[in-house]
Amino acid sequence: MFNDIDINHLSDLQQKQEIAMIDVRSPSEFNHSTIPGSINIPIFTDEERAEVGTLYKQAGPDVATERGLEIFSKKLPEFMKEFRALCEPKVVFCWRGGMRSKTAATMIDLMGMDVFRLEGGIRSYRNWVVDSLATFTSTPDTYVLNGYTGTGKTILLNKLHDVNYPVIDLEGLAKHRGSIFGQIGLEPSNQTTFDTLILNDLLRLKQAPYLLLEAESKRIGKVVLPDFLLKKKEEGIQLFVEMPREERVQNIIEEYQPWNYYDEFIRAFQIIKKRVHTPIAKQIEMDLEAENYTSAIHLLLEYYYDPKYEYSKNQYPEERTHIIKAKNVDEAFIALQDFLTGAKVKN
Repeated sequence: MFNDIDINHLSDLQQKQEIAMIDVRSPSEFNHSTIPGSINIPIFTDEERAEVGTLYKQAGPDVATERGLEIFSKKLPEFMKEFRALCEPKVVFCWRGGMRSKTAATMIDLMGMDVFRLEGGIRSYRNWVVDSLATFTSTPDTYVLNGYTGTGKTILLNKLHDVNYPVIDLEGLAKHRGSIFGQIGLEPSNQTTFDTLILNDLLRLKQAPYLLLEAESKRIGKVVLPDFLLKKKEEGIQLFVEMPREERVQNIIEEYQPWNYYDEFIRAFQIIKKRVHTPIAKQIEMDLEAENYTSAIHLLLEYYYDPKYEYSKNQYPEERTHIIKAKNVDEAFIALQDFLTGAKVKN
């Protein structure tokens, strides 16, 4: 017989060995949010779930259960095949630790595989995430990467992460670049997913000597930063990357590939058009419509984004700022490593 496992014991078990986490909810539920590292082996498709749910409301639980078992039995061989391919032990979960995960766990146990069912399901996990973020106290000190738009801050963080620096990529977790144009080509995370991912990173790096973050406002696209992390970011050492505007224009073009998202760029600019001096705004609009992206982005930087950055740059005391001047991203990457190595020695 399978055993239930609560969140705390699951966390302890995960630190000792590899575990296969299996979300047996429907694909749309899984895509909305899940436990990091989980895979989706659904009991029902979205349509089947809707059918069983309607039967539950209209004909009662017995009829709904009978229909659910009928649907599931037809896909059982493939279901078991997918489970056998995973490591053991296995932990299955659904929304509340109810019938779907119980059915899956029972069948897996009958086939002789080690399996647990997550007590309370994804709902208990979500409550644990919220409570953990609300009471999080062991955050290391922070180094915060600032810079004019287009200095490749996310690229720099990813390069630092690849060589094992303690990085939390907030924009990567939010799937949003943090500006009016920030969600172009991306599918932004919801708050539930963002909270789960950020807690996962915080726990992973809780013993790190420091954290590396990008300078962000409280809101990134659709999500909001936890207050304690926003405070740590504001109190951290601010690293300001400076790079020639021409290089930044090229970085933006390479990252955003505006020719693939023409309509989205036009719509995004309309949101900020009134904040740009009228003749310049008109020229930017004409450049975008003509797909002259180099000129449009150059003007956006010169007359909109760079002045905003100048204001934010002057908000921090000199003793908590460090300027990194570089010709390009590769040069900035080397300079950042040199600074962080020196800072580690001092600490």
